[in-house]
Amino acid sequence: MKAPEILPHDEHNQRLLSYVHPADWVNPQPRGRYNLVVLGAGTAGLVTAALAAGLGARVALVERHLMGGDCLNVGCVPSKALIRASRFVAEARRAEEIGLPAPRDAEIDFGAAMERMRRIRAQIAREDSASRYRDDLGVDVYLGAARFLDAETVAVEDRRLGFRKAVIATGARAAAPPIEGLADAGYRTNETIFELTSRPRRLGVIGAGPIGCELAQAFRRLGCEVVLLDHAPRILPREDADAAAIVEAVLRREGIRLALGATLEKVERRGAEKILRFAQAGAGLEVAVDEILVGVGRAPNVEGLGLEAAGVDFDARRGVRVDDHLRTTNRRIYAAGDVCMDWKFTHAADAAAKLVVQNALFLPTKRLSSLVMPWCTYTDPEVAHVGLSEAEAAARGTAIDTWRVPLHEVNRAVTDGEEDGLVKIHVARGRDRIVGATIVAAHAGEMIGELTLAIGAKLGLGALLGVIHPYPTQAEGIKRAAAAHARSRLTPRLARLLSGWMALRR
Repeated sequence: MKAPEILPHDEHNQRLLSYVHPADWVNPQPRGRYNLVVLGAGTAGLVTAALAAGLGARVALVERHLMGGDCLNVGCVPSKALIRASRFVAEARRAEEIGLPAPRDAEIDFGAAMERMRRIRAQIAREDSASRYRDDLGVDVYLGAARFLDAETVAVEDRRLGFRKAVIATGARAAAPPIEGLADAGYRTNETIFELTSRPRRLGVIGAGPIGCELAQAFRRLGCEVVLLDHAPRILPREDADAAAIVEAVLRREGIRLALGATLEKVERRGAEKILRFAQAGAGLEVAVDEILVGVGRAPNVEGLGLEAAGVDFDARRGVRVDDHLRTTNRRIYAAGDVCMDWKFTHAADAAAKLVVQNALFLPTKRLSSLVMPWCTYTDPEVAHVGLSEAEAAARGTAIDTWRVPLHEVNRAVTDGEEDGLVKIHVARGRDRIVGATIVAAHAGEMIGELTLAIGAKLGLGALLGVIHPYPTQAEGIKRAAAAHARSRLTPRLARLLSGWMALRR
């Protein structure tokens, strides 16, 4: 199979390819029936294959494109490297507060930021490389397109792989809305935006979800004029409204034009420009850009896999149909990751892979619904969430009490100049049990783990009050919320008793 192309053709991308799809790779000969055949070498597939092989199973791993999947190649790794570069710029601009000169947009080397991203990606790629999985982990790695021939056989090029169990982990790809003229004008997604080597002067971003907001802010900080469009009335529509409002205010302050509640009607080319025509508040408007980034959703990779021959039900929009054990309609075949799950996160794919290995190789006792799943949007400030939001609690009829701490009340946030944010924790009404939380902070993704652990281990908010948090840290916001909750449980009668006890001790 011909090796895929990764642009630009520089030393970093050549090194990346040597790991994730070596041009000289020779597929092995099948070694009898495999205990497990895994289709797809993204996060779910890689973790499944590594764990199963570590348990002594005979494992085949098949990848038609790039080992590492979206996360390594066009997702988490390149986006976070670029976001970090943009934070360098934002921090440098704030250096004026202590008398240092701030950089001008003309001085920001966009090409250097993109090269740094490619270098970091290539450096990390060895962890997901074909040679590592073959030589270090003992997995038979097949590069090529896989398809089921029947309920217990997969074909890869001219090889036939028999299996006792199989896992579909083929992931998902970027989807584009059916907007007139968009395809003709040309657009980029997360799969192609990281190919850029020179800075577009004007960038139009369609979709104000996590991908759209993260990259809109990063490109703005790196010197682009950015307009962000969405039909929703606010950014990050799936997140807590208070959290989204904080980030929205930051994006506006940084100079991003937000066209919210907008209907994109048509895209046209006018010379080198691309014209976005949209309706907003009853008015017809247009904006000219040099590049368009589409970030409006994902489509599962289910085509061409021969799922019908394997007796696996699927839907082109929602993906492979699985039960709570991640088992498909063929009891020999499981699925994990973006191809079948609503949680389309790398860490969700990792967690699902561990569940699948247990269920496929041993007893199917592990349930997807038992997972406590946090997530994070890597804007600045970040938005991290776990459990129920206020809106979800209301929809379920779950009564909650909410404890909220603005970051401007947290000393470390003040000293860092990072006061845009909050800690919001929900507990069952009148009780100590944590049912959900949202954190908005510079490193909210690092902070949400404490609350995820508390929910998973069934620790109440009172238990977090007893945790000693180093001072000063922004995680003290969690402690402050716990303290407010504890004070609320101090009834007037108990307060009088304590006061009397203290009086006797004087």
